[in-house]
Order: sequence, then C-alpha cells, then structure tokens
Amino acid sequence: MYALLNVAFALFAGLMMTRIFGKWRLPDVTAFLVAGVLIGPFVLGRLGVPGLGFATYDDVATLNVLSKVAMGFIAFSIGDEFRLEQLRKTGRQALIIGVIQALAACLLVDCTLLAFHTARPDLLSAPAAITLGAIATATAPAATLMVVRQYKAKGELTSLLLPIVALDDAVGLIAFAVSFGMAKAMLSGTVNVVSIIVEPLLEIICSLLLGAVAGLILTELERMFHSNSNRTSMTIAFVFMTVGLSSLEFHIGGVRIGFSSLLVCMMLGTVFCNLSPLSDDLMGRADRWSQPLLAVFFVISGAELQLEVFSQPLLVLIGVIYILSRSLGKYFGAYFSAKAVKCSPNVVKHLGITLLPQAGVALGMCVSAQQLGSVDGPLVRNIVLFAVLIYELIGPLMTKEALLASGDIQAKPQEVVERRERALAAAPTKELAMRHEAKRRKYKKQ
Repeated sequence: MYALLNVAFALFAGLMMTRIFGKWRLPDVTAFLVAGVLIGPFVLGRLGVPGLGFATYDDVATLNVLSKVAMGFIAFSIGDEFRLEQLRKTGRQALIIGVIQALAACLLVDCTLLAFHTARPDLLSAPAAITLGAIATATAPAATLMVVRQYKAKGELTSLLLPIVALDDAVGLIAFAVSFGMAKAMLSGTVNVVSIIVEPLLEIICSLLLGAVAGLILTELERMFHSNSNRTSMTIAFVFMTVGLSSLEFHIGGVRIGFSSLLVCMMLGTVFCNLSPLSDDLMGRADRWSQPLLAVFFVISGAELQLEVFSQPLLVLIGVIYILSRSLGKYFGAYFSAKAVKCSPNVVKHLGITLLPQAGVALGMCVSAQQLGSVDGPLVRNIVLFAVLIYELIGPLMTKEALLASGDIQAKPQEVVERRERALAAAPTKELAMRHEAKRRKYKKQ
C-alpha cells in the first residue's frame, strides 16, 4: 500500500515542481530530480510519515522495477532514431563520433586520475582511477531524451545526438570490461581474458539478438490486430517482456552470459520501426503512455542521490577532478570527431555539451566496482554518486541551452507567449460563462 502511495506522491511532487521551475524556463527533468531530493531521505523523508516521501533508501529501492521499465521505454524510443533512411545520412557520423567521444573521456579521466594517484597514492589507488575512467564513458540517455521531447527538438544536432547516446552503452560496456579487468588484474596479479573480452562481447551480441528476435515477433503479432488500442497494448507488453528477459543470466562453462536491457529494448525499437508500417503511430502512442512513468523515474532518481558525499572534502576534490576531466573529454572528443566527419559548425560547437548527463548506466557499473575491495569499491561509488548529482541537476539545462543555440529548439514568438498567458488568465471567467450558457440552454429546452 505504502509503495503505491509513494508512487502517487512522487508523481504529484514532480508535477507541482514543474510549475515552479517553469517560471524560470528550466527543463522538467531538473524539476523532477529536485522534487526527488526534497521528498527523499534527506528532507521530507526525515519526518518518517509512511506514503509521504521516502524515509530510507530501502523505500526508494522498492520502486526499482519502475526505473527498469522506464529505462526500457527510453531505449525503445531511441530505437526509432535508427531508421534505415536516417542511418544512411548520419549512421557513419554517429558511429565515429560515438566511439571517439567515449574513449576520449575515458583516456582523459584515466590520465588525470593516475596523475593524482602518483601525487597522492594514499587517497586514490591506480585500480580505482582506471575504473573511474571506464565509467566516464557512460552517458544518460533518459535526461537527454526527456529534454528533446519536452522542447520538441528537431534538427541535425538532435538526429546525431540520440544515436550517439545509444551507442554509448555498447562502447561503455566494452571499455568498462577491459578497464575493470585490468584493475582486478593489478590487485590479484592474474589476467582473466574471458571477463575482459569474451563476456562483454557476448553480452552485446546476445542483447542485440534478443532485441531483434523480439522486434520480429512484435511486428508479426501487430498484424493480427485491427484496433490501434490493442496494437498499443501489444507494444507496451513487449517492452515489459524484453525488460524482464534482459535480467536473465546464464553460465556456460564458466562464461557468464548476460543482457543489457538498454541494448535489448533499443534493438526491439530499431527492428520494429524499420519493419512495421504502423510503427510511427504506435511508437508515438507508447511515448505518450510512458510519460507519467518517466516522470516517476526521474523523481526516484532524485531521491536516490546521496547528499552526504558533500561531507567528505577529499572525496569532493576527486569528484571535481573527475567531472572536469570527463566533461573536457566528452566535449573535445565530440568537437574534433564531428569536425573530422564534416558536420556543420552548429553540431561541432554544441554536440559535446549535450553528452554530459550521467546516471543509470554509470551507477550500474559501480555495482561491479564493489569487487575492488572494501576501500576502493565504496570510494568509486561515492565519487560517481557525487558526479551524478552534479551532472543530473546541471546537465539537462546545458542540453537545453545547446539545442536552443544550435536552432534545434525553436523559441516561441513573444506574441504567442503573451496570447497563451492571456488565455490562461481568462480561463476561469471563460469557464464560468460556458457554464451559465449551458444552464440557459438547458432551461430553454425545458
């Protein structure tokens, strides 16, 4: 019961916060995240009133299934950006930029933190530095997609941005597996080729295969229905199903075979949008259906942020170094690679700024990083938590400004804004007049 109350309260708090943040023209994503912080364990949750905020992080964890499903719908929507006609135009550019900007962030964070390790080995170990470099590759697709949807961004930058964010997951998986394998080898003195190379490649291949098969089946099943409502229900059911299947894990001869829910759902959307003639309408309906779910997802993400990381000055110092070096790696990696593949000056200048948000994928990598031990594991997790807190609050706003500066977000003319404000101000009076007119007609008929 309390879980349902928490979901309702989270959605209510997030929506009310958008009304406040809307006055400053800030993205809804930022409003949802701040609402999550306010109803989380550090603020309203301290009151301990069941159903009125999250008293503990365990309360937040009870809603993790909603977060997983929300990420599934986000990945499914991003799959729509991989239509063949679009890939013929921007596929090569997106692939090159996606790989280079991710590796640039990884290498710059590695170099910076290893230099810090050389100066202060008592504060940061080399394995922890290398692991943080790999985590730096990950970009949060959720915040980026929400900003694009809210402001109806459309243009060359947007058409490149979403495929690049999707590719980050695959590049990040490989980079993390290699770097984390090296970090464990430094601690144990043995190199495990299976965990460094074989398992991440299998995870990517198996995820893409599962998503492709699910997409083919969904396309065939959609033809059995003539009602758009039933087709939409089938689409939503398949997103739920693929999220559930992607949590499965197998072991064959000592080799772990797992799935990435982001890659599985992204491939589901890619195959479906390329094969189904009804995909445009159905994916749009699925997007509208998932809007409240995504709002709850961001509020939960805000509640998960742990503000106690600010109480550790040395951790904050390392976190600032991580944030600055990752941001520079993302920006200049995107800048020079976009220039090399002859993107327009607008894309070259603004693309890197849109790649800064970081959240779910990076936090998932932190779970694996706990294997580094009782000292390095928590250290890596807290540094990434600090970075996520900063990136998630600032990143959506910077993404909006970059899309606005590039022309992908069209500012509303002032006369339109003023006309809308006048209409909203007159709404109560207009509604009252309509009620009186309805009553007059009713009595006239009698």
